[in-house]
Amino acid sequence: MSRFRMCPTPAQEDQMLVHCAHARYVWNLAVEQRAHWRPGRQSAPGFAEQSRQLTEARWASEWLGAGNADVQQQALRDFAKAVAARYSSGFGEPTWRKRYRHEGFRVIGTDRVPELNADGTAKLNPKTGKQVMGRSVVVQKLNRKWAQVKVPGCGWVRFRNTRHDLPDAKTFRVTWRNGRWHIAFAVIPEPIEAPGAGKVIGIDRGVTVTAALSDGRILNCPKLTVKERAQIRKHQRRAARAPKGSDQKTAEYAKVARLKAREADRRKDWCDKTSTMLASSYDLVRFEKPNIKNMTASAKGTAEQPGRNVRAKAGLNRAILAQGWGLLRQRTEHKAPGRVEDVPAPYTSLRCSQCGWIDKNSRKSQAEFVCTTCGFTCNADTNAATNVAVGQAARPRKTPSGTGGATPRQRSSAREPQHPTGVGIPQL
Repeated sequence: MSRFRMCPTPAQEDQMLVHCAHARYVWNLAVEQRAHWRPGRQSAPGFAEQSRQLTEARWASEWLGAGNADVQQQALRDFAKAVAARYSSGFGEPTWRKRYRHEGFRVIGTDRVPELNADGTAKLNPKTGKQVMGRSVVVQKLNRKWAQVKVPGCGWVRFRNTRHDLPDAKTFRVTWRNGRWHIAFAVIPEPIEAPGAGKVIGIDRGVTVTAALSDGRILNCPKLTVKERAQIRKHQRRAARAPKGSDQKTAEYAKVARLKAREADRRKDWCDKTSTMLASSYDLVRFEKPNIKNMTASAKGTAEQPGRNVRAKAGLNRAILAQGWGLLRQRTEHKAPGRVEDVPAPYTSLRCSQCGWIDKNSRKSQAEFVCTTCGFTCNADTNAATNVAVGQAARPRKTPSGTGGATPRQRSSAREPQHPTGVGIPQL
């Protein structure tokens, strides 16, 4: 997915907001139709039936009929894809789209161009023998920094070209968030070739240190400065004092949103640059696999059983999500497909990377690791990253009765290494 910053004129911006409203309205109608279905009733209409109903709705509604039919139909196609992938994607049933939060629409190409096979030859229809024609997005390069794309009803809209070559895509999506427009072309990025040196890197992810590499390097995701965080608090206080529904409250919250969007941009840029470095420098990248969903779950509980330390847990959740763990793993997989592995997180920070011993007392602090058996001293995050690089999930040995694992103190007294296949295990 190639994403660029758009710079539309005020008239073009107004028209694109109308496209967003039409796409959101059509999507919500499809959600309402599906929510109306119950066992025993007729099944919800599919894409073909909804397209026919959309034509009738465009004739009945002057506001809907004034919009672009392709934009509205693509919203139905996106909804059909979301319904088909509701189980495999993990997102479940498609939900409502809200104004100011889900602003965007998809556009298909308008130019008819011949489709090509992987070897560069023309693709032919097996039944008719004629050449297959496909759609292509109309994009023009203006200069080294700027390009333009044709958007229905808006004409040529400029966008910032931050790459050498323009994308060759069949569709693109336009989105709006916090006063900024972006265009994303649906293209599959070319994977980065492996260096071929056989290098393996392990990455331990944390809150204090975003990514600790097994070669000793420490990488931290950039965040807002102290001054910028003070500005957020200032605007939040002003918004809290402003009258409900006033323009002042809306303006102050918009300033807060722009500052938070700046932090998200820095996080995305860091993840892209770091993932490129990992994919181009190492043949195999192993990530520690924490359960991010469970780690960032709310602690507020229910009305009958309220949680404890809710505000502290909410702060921890925000700190975890601000590190970009999932985005870094995702972007690395995109750039190095088949060369990224996940290692279970349990005991990676308690296992000595030299002798393989597991003891919770070896972790002296957040940054200090001193093995209670061999005396090996190392940064705790680097030690965990080294265990991740080995790729072995350290697990405690079960008792003979099979009731559970031995405690670290019991293992320490037995002086028995838990993983004979570890690195640097001393001979008895």
